[in-house]
Amino acid sequence: MTDQQLKKLVASLATSQAKTDEQIKALQEAQAKTDEQIKALQEAQAKTDEQLNKTDEQLNKTDEQLKKTDADLRGLFKKVDERLDRVAKQLGGISNNQGDVAEEYFVNSLGDTLQVAGMHFETLMKNVGMKQKGIRDEFDILLVNGKSVALIEVKYKVHPSLLEKLPQKIAHLKQMPQYRDYTIYAGIAGFFVPEAVIDGALERGYFVLQRKGDVIHTYAAGLKAA
Repeated sequence: MTDQQLKKLVASLATSQAKTDEQIKALQEAQAKTDEQIKALQEAQAKTDEQLNKTDEQLNKTDEQLKKTDADLRGLFKKVDERLDRVAKQLGGISNNQGDVAEEYFVNSLGDTLQVAGMHFETLMKNVGMKQKGIRDEFDILLVNGKSVALIEVKYKVHPSLLEKLPQKIAHLKQMPQYRDYTIYAGIAGFFVPEAVIDGALERGYFVLQRKGDVIHTYAAGLKAA
């Protein structure tokens, strides 16, 4: 190889080395930027993790507060339910007591006279139970003579719904063998009977007994056998 060729080869190698150095430098710069980006991402991830940890802590606190609030509400609702139960029992007791008072009054009054709507009876029975062919019922007052029965349902304050119950009670009474051939008259009795209930009863052919002072006032216009 001549000197000239050797010089060209050396010059070529020098040029190639310079390009290689530039490429290596470019790669190093790119690596440095990548490292910076990775570092930035790591820092961002660390911040995100920190925020997530704080969020988790807050959620845990919120969950604990919700659990405590739920427990408090359950306790409160339980106390309210217990109080409502006590009130309901007290009101039910008052209602039952009022019903007992009204029933006792009409039993005593009718027991003295044994008369209803101009009809005379021989026997008074109260709280007559019935259990027959799968039917269970109870009749507040029955007045009986040799051919007729007066069925009387008693309430302290009579509600219109009582009129809707009478047909079934009459049908049940007719199924009792001892009254199968009897004429049945039905009526309602109470200390307080609204005018609308009185009118409804009379329209259906029932009689109405209402306490007025120390006496019983009888409404029986249009009375008919059930």
